[in-house]
Amino acid sequence: MPLFRHENRQRTEAARDLYAKYEIAYTVVDFVAAACFVVGSFLFFSEATQYAATWLFVIGSFCFAAKPTIRLIREIKLYRMGKYETLAERAEG
Repeated sequence: MPLFRHENRQRTEAARDLYAKYEIAYTVVDFVAAACFVVGSFLFFSEATQYAATWLFVIGSFCFAAKPTIRLIREIKLYRMGKYETLAERAEG
């Protein structure tokens, strides 16, 4: 079964659990990135806090880069879970 298929997420209870955990991680990273950019934006109003603002933008950028990584890792794990189930079914038959 190809990656990024809805069926992969619903195949078993373990797949649904894995999907939920990765969705939570994805959402947390999204909130952290947004918070870094909002706070960093306000810190840029002052000369004294521009260094900290720059670091918050860098951290937020890494968070945004982590989002597709989290999604890809999740999909690969779901894909592999399906492969193992198929292998077990072939062994039983």
